[in-house]
Amino acid sequence: MPTVLIVALGGAIGASARYLSGAWIMRATGGGFPYGTLFVNVLGSFLMGLLAVYLMERMDGSWARFAPFLMTGVLGGFTTFSAFSLDALYLMEKGRMGAAALYMGGSVVLAIAALYLGMMLARVLA
Repeated sequence: MPTVLIVALGGAIGASARYLSGAWIMRATGGGFPYGTLFVNVLGSFLMGLLAVYLMERMDGSWARFAPFLMTGVLGGFTTFSAFSLDALYLMEKGRMGAAALYMGGSVVLAIAALYLGMMLARVLA
């Protein structure tokens, strides 16, 4: 199967998972703050860290075989930095500058921290 189709399949899976998890979180929290987008960005970063270590450091030769599907496709479809940008702008346009700053700063810091934790966990488990 051509790589582009493998990426597309992964993207469909990731986008579906993003939609379902985001909808679930919005129902659970009642909306008002983009918790769903924050959740998928942090979780996606954590999973990217795990996969980066396993595919690049622990499973010889697996990067080329699995990265297009898992990292570009699934996680690329799952994480939502375009939605993040839109949510941040909407908060700012509504005059909720404090919420926008908290959301933007929290998203970046938590996503990087989650990526780091994912990498550390993968290194400990391997």
